[in-house]
Amino acid sequence: MDYYHTRELLLQKQISCKELVQSYLSRIEQHRHLNAFITIFADEALKRARIIDQKLARGEGGNLAGMVMAIKDILTIKGKRTTCGSRILENFVAPYDATVIQRLQAEDAIFIGKTNMDEFAMGSSNENSYFGPVKNPHDPERIPGGSSGGSAVAVAAGMAATALGTDTGGSIRQPAAMCGIVGLKPTYGRVSRFGLVAFASSLDQIGPMTTTVPDAALLLNIIAGHDPLDSTSAPVPVPDYTKELNKGIRGLRIGYPKEYFSEGLDPEIHQAIRKVLREMESEGAVIEELSLPHTDYAIATYYILATAEASSNLARYDGTRYGFRSEGALDLSEMYCQTRSQGFGEEVKRRIMLGTYVLSAGYYEAYYRKAQKVRTLIKRDFDSAFEKFDCLITPTSPTTAFKIGEKIDDPLQMYLSDIYTISANLTGIPGISVPCGKDSQGLPIGVQILAKPFDEVIMLRVGNFIEKIKNGQF
Repeated sequence: MDYYHTRELLLQKQISCKELVQSYLSRIEQHRHLNAFITIFADEALKRARIIDQKLARGEGGNLAGMVMAIKDILTIKGKRTTCGSRILENFVAPYDATVIQRLQAEDAIFIGKTNMDEFAMGSSNENSYFGPVKNPHDPERIPGGSSGGSAVAVAAGMAATALGTDTGGSIRQPAAMCGIVGLKPTYGRVSRFGLVAFASSLDQIGPMTTTVPDAALLLNIIAGHDPLDSTSAPVPVPDYTKELNKGIRGLRIGYPKEYFSEGLDPEIHQAIRKVLREMESEGAVIEELSLPHTDYAIATYYILATAEASSNLARYDGTRYGFRSEGALDLSEMYCQTRSQGFGEEVKRRIMLGTYVLSAGYYEAYYRKAQKVRTLIKRDFDSAFEKFDCLITPTSPTTAFKIGEKIDDPLQMYLSDIYTISANLTGIPGISVPCGKDSQGLPIGVQILAKPFDEVIMLRVGNFIEKIKNGQF
């Protein structure tokens, strides 16, 4: 059920916040096998629900009163564990709230728990968590996508109304596509990163995961905006993202990059996206092909820059100040080595080693500096595209959800899962994945919409149109 419908029922007193929380807790219990949650806030959620019921009775409820949310376990909530899906932070309790958490609480959102994730957000399948893999609700033998797989599953399986995820290379959009929900990555700087445990600081963004585009727009209204606590937060005015949702797409110029429809794309996904393009054209949009010539370099560029930043950000986890500390070390150097060896999983260690390598004196110029230059070229491709087009349409993922264990031993194949989403993080532009059908096995397919920086309004408008087409409302 979308939040707008829930809100009506609450205001009409046909249901209470307490009953809503109880129903979600019941769903969580029924779907424990999906392993979507690391920590559940049952008592706190019920207590908060009773308080918000009283506020609603007095006509004082906030804009999100009654919205039961799941929070990816990489965002800090004061007094609650923030594990990042890692042994090294298994028992770490956050001393403060992330800015997005403060903003959601101020509007009376209810947090039901922290969701499972790839360790430190490093993964495309949610198989890299210290707490075990998350399973896709459409087929528990398949991955849900990652790294925000727990948040995607919580929403898709009805264990929460909405969720927050984080997106460093597609980690909101890709699991949203594979679980059949909406996932939005805002423009870099649109949403404060204060309280987000960093993976790659120039790429990470926080965004909503919902069942509908209007719910995503509403949540973005709340969490967007400048924050003095985050030096990368942009002082750009925040529009009302819900205002133009129903404006339609007539007259919009929409491009589809030919590089995103080449070899490697599942034919059924290709067919589904082409169908979306035809439907948009029939409703008055101008659809044209374009080229983003540096697309082939996006994966290599991303994995050089992201791992370099990760190796720096994760240096703080050494057993000295907080988190896991290995016992039995004979000296400080051995404590560092054993703590990091035992505390980090294989994928995290792989990325730290790669990042340290590309930043080393002998290879910095050959890899890291060159990757920064290619990042600029990729950005110029998109800048040029948005001079002509209002938005771009692409697949979200090259495949639907694959089997658990299918790619875990082949990191390069796993990295290709993000081939269509990575460029948005490298360039800082916003992107959203919206469900657009299912394949022959009944697995969800997502279509991605990309827009120019800080133009989430047009992106949401197009996404809402696609959602209505799929729901038979046009």
